[in-house]
Amino acid sequence: MGQTHSSESAGFMIVGVIGGGQLARMMIPAAVNLGIEIRVLAESDGMAAGLAASDVGDYRDRDTVLAFAETVDVITFDHEHVPQEILRELVERGVRVHPGPDALLYAQDKLLMRAKLSELGLPVPDWARIENAAELGDFLDAHGGRAVVKTARGGYDGRGVRVVSAAHEADDWFIALAEDGRGGALLVEEVVDFRRELAQLVARRPSGDVAVWPVVETVQRNGVCSEVIAPAPQSTGRVADVAAEIAVTIANGIGATGVLAVELFQTTDERLLVNELAMRPHNSGHWSMDGSTTSQFEQHLRAVLDLPLGGTESRGAWSVMVNILGGPAEGSLADRYQAALAEHPTVKLHNYGKDPQPGRKVGHVTATGAELDVVVYEARATAAFFQD
Repeated sequence: MGQTHSSESAGFMIVGVIGGGQLARMMIPAAVNLGIEIRVLAESDGMAAGLAASDVGDYRDRDTVLAFAETVDVITFDHEHVPQEILRELVERGVRVHPGPDALLYAQDKLLMRAKLSELGLPVPDWARIENAAELGDFLDAHGGRAVVKTARGGYDGRGVRVVSAAHEADDWFIALAEDGRGGALLVEEVVDFRRELAQLVARRPSGDVAVWPVVETVQRNGVCSEVIAPAPQSTGRVADVAAEIAVTIANGIGATGVLAVELFQTTDERLLVNELAMRPHNSGHWSMDGSTTSQFEQHLRAVLDLPLGGTESRGAWSVMVNILGGPAEGSLADRYQAALAEHPTVKLHNYGKDPQPGRKVGHVTATGAELDVVVYEARATAAFFQD
């Protein structure tokens, strides 16, 4: 394993993506443009990245993943959920895995992430590792009676996160950990008084070169990213510099390769605190497909192949990305094309090929332009055509 398979392909390299969601789907055009063949190990038939799904199988099954890796030159990911033991066996067999297991560990386990960020001297919310209700109660007493409790693994888009004001409000999670039999703990954090959420994307090559995009502002609704404004308003100078420095420090400190997204709180007293990490292209970077010199998906492929990184300058003064959540109550997104595209011809639409479901990310739109108010209106109005 680890041999080059390029001679078997029309492209000069074959990139294997584990996970068949929309992130893998959006890598496909970038790969085509670069002359790279992309193959996807999808969880099931009919997933968003089905256009490149050469294999269908369980990413938690060792034999399935090892067999898939035999057909590609580099392995990367649509998500961070592949078990560590499988990732480490791939590396031991000589497979190029980017990001590698030592870095992915910090996206897979929030407790390890918080410990590593603290070790790197980076600003994070006050936090603790807790194993029972008594420890949660002590933390609540020390932090004004409210706290954020998170499962260490598996949470995203608001899942696995609770704001609690009593120690018993996480009892079901403690019971589940006890029944699991492997031990474990929860992460508890202070409730941060923040005025907005930001995200800083950085790409890093295995050889160490890095590139950062402008810091962006993200708007969350019901725990899910709804809008992204690039660059974040009122972020020039100190905010942009500090956000970029934090992201580069993390990327270098954990040896990340590919795209790394750092989600940040900007507090009411103007501090920046690290909230979450994602070690892959990220929703906060979708604007870059239409608003940046190099999209996050092209950059991710460049990075995992250790190719020179592309420029990250914005193409226009402002870009606004709005997620299409849920989709129309009846029919498909395509049923709304005629009206939406005619009304807003300058806005770019990205359809993930998913069936509409409440709260599901089924696509996004991006508007770019010189005046922020106009760009926000164009993006929101276009997205509204696809949501009832």
